[in-house]
Amino acid sequence: MLYHFLYPLHTSFIGFNVFRYITFRSIGGALTAFLILLIVGPIFIRAMQKFQIGQVVRRDGPESHLVKQGVPTMGGLLIIVAIVVSTLLWARLDNPLVWLSLFTIVFFGSIGAYDDYRKIAGRNSVGLSARGKLLLQMAGASVVGIFIYFNAGFDSHLSIPFFKDIYPDLGMFYIVFAILVIMGASNAVNLTDGLDGLAAGPTVISAAVYLLFSYLAGHVVLAEYLQIPYVAGSGEIAIFCGAIVGGCLGFLWFNAYPAQIFMGDVGSLALGGSLGAVAIIIKQEILLAIVGGIFVMEAMSVIMQVGYFKLTSGKRIFLMAPFHHHFEKKGWHEPKVVVRFWIVSIILGLFALATLKLR
Repeated sequence: MLYHFLYPLHTSFIGFNVFRYITFRSIGGALTAFLILLIVGPIFIRAMQKFQIGQVVRRDGPESHLVKQGVPTMGGLLIIVAIVVSTLLWARLDNPLVWLSLFTIVFFGSIGAYDDYRKIAGRNSVGLSARGKLLLQMAGASVVGIFIYFNAGFDSHLSIPFFKDIYPDLGMFYIVFAILVIMGASNAVNLTDGLDGLAAGPTVISAAVYLLFSYLAGHVVLAEYLQIPYVAGSGEIAIFCGAIVGGCLGFLWFNAYPAQIFMGDVGSLALGGSLGAVAIIIKQEILLAIVGGIFVMEAMSVIMQVGYFKLTSGKRIFLMAPFHHHFEKKGWHEPKVVVRFWIVSIILGLFALATLKLR
């Protein structure tokens, strides 16, 4: 919005020329989202406390989590609002990829909001049925996959990190692949959101990495030099990624241990779905498994635990799944688990950046 109003005035005042630069607007989007969280956060927390909208702790979880019962939740609503407002302010609104990103975060956030509502209203941790949640996620992811596939200039080839000459063509199957990526990312972040600050930290790192990749993918010269797919208009997605970084950092101000508020499914499903959509849009789908390795690890721990439990009639691989609970059961304090997972996420983020030249 600011681009459309202020950049045309650069002929009268050269200072407005800065609005043409994606780097400037990405920083602006990040700072705006951060400030929205910082200013509105305390008001939102008091409102949640007033209306008794608090966390419902799963009964089979670690005993140390019982103190979290009743802590305000659904903070993801605030994150989504901050990201949407910041993106609308700083991105070019004539770019359809921007609107696709906003659709994703709002749609998946709506699924999470309904899930949270069911949990709070029922005073239990059940919420929306797994089947219902997956069907809704599939519907939203299908919109993204179909839109991308039929978008002008779309290439159904996959970009494989570390290999410059391997580009498998998925054809129409790319739509199915896109759905799986977006749904997988959404549910993986949701599973990771179990400790104070655990989901928000790696999300900041993943979004920051994709901010850079979005900018590069939208720059024809840099994309060709680095041998990554060029996607016309994808540079504007950097503003969306910047808003995610700022929004999650602002949320961490209140979500750091001991948390004053939780993001709830409304936040985790929306953020995960958004990362998956960004990965699809800029043609860096496989990279998400690297930069979002923490999310992959958490999801795989649940899949392995459930599968092994059924195959062996009750035996377990981990003391508890998702994986972060395993370390809690081993005696690690919650802040130690979170910070060490952040460290691993940073290393994975740096490794993902290294793929720019290791081809």
